[in-house]
Amino acid sequence: MAFLNPWLLLGALGVGLPILAHLLNRYQVKRTDWAAMRFLNRSVRVRSRQLRLRDVLLLVMRCLALLCLVMAFARPAMKSAATPWLPGEKRAGVVIAIDASYSMAHTEAGVTRFARAIELAKAVVAQSQPGDPVSLVLLGGEHRVLLRNVAYDPKGFDTLLSEQTILPEPLDLEGVPKFLKDLTGDMDAPQKEVYILSDTQSRDWGRLSPTLRDAFRALGEEASVFVVPVGGGDENLAVTGLDLVSGTLRKGTTARYRATVHNFGSSPARDVEVRCRVDDIQIDDKRIPLIAAGSSETVSLFVPFHNAGPARITAEISGDALPTDDVRRVVAEVRERVSVLCVDGSSGETGGLVTSALLARADGSDDENYTVQTTQWPAFPTQDLDAFDVIILADVPEVTPEQAHQISRFVRRGHGLVWFAGDRIKADVWNRLSGDTEDALLPAKIGEAIDTRDSLGIGKPLAPDLPDHAVCRPLRSLPEDLLNETRFTRRLRVEPRDTCFPVLSLAGSHAPVLLEQSLGRGQVFMFTTSAQATWNNMALTPVFPMLMQQVVTYLAGREFEQPRTVGDSLALSYVEQPDASDAVFDTPLGQTITVPVREHRGQFIALLERSREAGFYVARVSIQSPGLPVAVNVDTRESDVACLIPARLQEQIKDTGVTLCTSESQLTAEIEITRTGRSYWRFFAMAALALLVLESLFADRILGRTHSRRSPDAQPVFQAEVA
Repeated sequence: MAFLNPWLLLGALGVGLPILAHLLNRYQVKRTDWAAMRFLNRSVRVRSRQLRLRDVLLLVMRCLALLCLVMAFARPAMKSAATPWLPGEKRAGVVIAIDASYSMAHTEAGVTRFARAIELAKAVVAQSQPGDPVSLVLLGGEHRVLLRNVAYDPKGFDTLLSEQTILPEPLDLEGVPKFLKDLTGDMDAPQKEVYILSDTQSRDWGRLSPTLRDAFRALGEEASVFVVPVGGGDENLAVTGLDLVSGTLRKGTTARYRATVHNFGSSPARDVEVRCRVDDIQIDDKRIPLIAAGSSETVSLFVPFHNAGPARITAEISGDALPTDDVRRVVAEVRERVSVLCVDGSSGETGGLVTSALLARADGSDDENYTVQTTQWPAFPTQDLDAFDVIILADVPEVTPEQAHQISRFVRRGHGLVWFAGDRIKADVWNRLSGDTEDALLPAKIGEAIDTRDSLGIGKPLAPDLPDHAVCRPLRSLPEDLLNETRFTRRLRVEPRDTCFPVLSLAGSHAPVLLEQSLGRGQVFMFTTSAQATWNNMALTPVFPMLMQQVVTYLAGREFEQPRTVGDSLALSYVEQPDASDAVFDTPLGQTITVPVREHRGQFIALLERSREAGFYVARVSIQSPGLPVAVNVDTRESDVACLIPARLQEQIKDTGVTLCTSESQLTAEIEITRTGRSYWRFFAMAALALLVLESLFADRILGRTHSRRSPDAQPVFQAEVA
């Protein structure tokens, strides 16, 4: 027999109190012999035996009543097979974990997987008794406890279930067993049961890691564990990407975005319409005739910018079984004009090549709102940097510490820097100015210049496996033979820092050609080669103008233009300490969240640690200030809604102690078989009450007889004898 409150068994020591009172009561009577009483001795001896027997019976009933009360408070429980003759109640503590990741919104026959899970949860608690401990959890990227070890109230539980909605985040299955084990460990119940209601997606359950299997075994030692699948078909389309391909984010221009639609199902999708909206106004739409099963198709969406300021851009589809991933969002910061300063340290040769690449237009027209100003290196200190969006340092030998501080401050404010190597670069000066900290101005430590030609004197081309970076997107559309025409004969040997990202590299050796690093609110791009013909032929190919214009477009943006994913942190950074001590984030559903501004590495940041909704957040330095929109999208890994068949799922959970229930009837039957624990506290409480009632009646009867013997007729005789 097990006890939920074993320490209360110490109360059984209290049974000695009535025994002690009985023993003490025996010595409270003072015996005085007098002559007349000797005639009554025989009668008294007979009656004293009867009184002692009655006292012992009363004592036994009182002790038993006290012991039964102690047992009731200690909450005894045991398996019903051990005591079939003892009446008890079926009691169990239940933990219901419902998968609330957004794949559970997948609809079939008008019913979502989440709705089916809710009905199964109701079927589970229907087997529970009011007052049983119940916990309710929503599983997602961050698991949420709705009820924690509370007494089951049928009406309240059903109301709470009906209020739950699906979370726009993927399921973190790796953390589920440990989370549920901690939850069951806090539960007081004769028997513990855990029910996991999920669509059992193949991507999550298809290959359980050894660590996850061990975690399920540990959970099985704490409670009886059941997995109840509510999966369905695998048909689903999702917009997995919306990327800027070409164009400048400036008022009066048109940019080309690329929307990617993936078919996660096993059947082809036909005639898929993709609509593009800017600030909730539809401005373009395209149709995709066919998307094969398991493949993606892209369409170009042309977005005109009529006004300056942030623009909310979305690409969406409709008519899908899972609407959560049918939309993709980005933010574009549209400027009145874009201004670039090119600082030339090579007497005009490198600066001229860079300027020509930036101003090159397919139609040969000039753009008066896109300016590139070139200055020689000695005149750089006289420039006002606040008038520019991007600074390009082309073969600049060195800068003073004051200039380096000025450039660093310029980048931290949200602007961009492009650094080119060259013959005049003084590596030791740049390394000394950059330092070895995470706040270094350049993404890499500079070494000597090396020759990258092969034995035939031919330079190496770019590696064809270009990353999916915004800067590389125009290059990815080029034919491979055209990309191979760009050859590099010299480069700087560099040691990239841990905080940088390699954007372009050489084929074969994968030596970096272009590195990127974040610095404050801005970005730094570092070319380990020059634009001069003595280092490469890049300026003579279409690669260079496409690359440079895309770099400037990327750098002219702001940090909040980069889309985030649900669960990511959202940061609002300041170069200088703001007047307000708190920043404000408005969620897509209209909630306002106040976030304190903190100092971090010489910069002030307001950090919303976890985004919980998909849509456009708005970050403000204060409630009255204008907002900066931030696009937050769902993680499309959850879009693969294919589920494991029961046989495969049973194979995965084999030897973990987890029971698979594929239907409501099987679930009910398993509960009936498994729930063998019985609680006997009510039996002992009723026994204690019965004993107390019997003891009271028995004592009252004895007292009544004593009073009847002391009737008025007998009193004078007794008084005469005493006298």
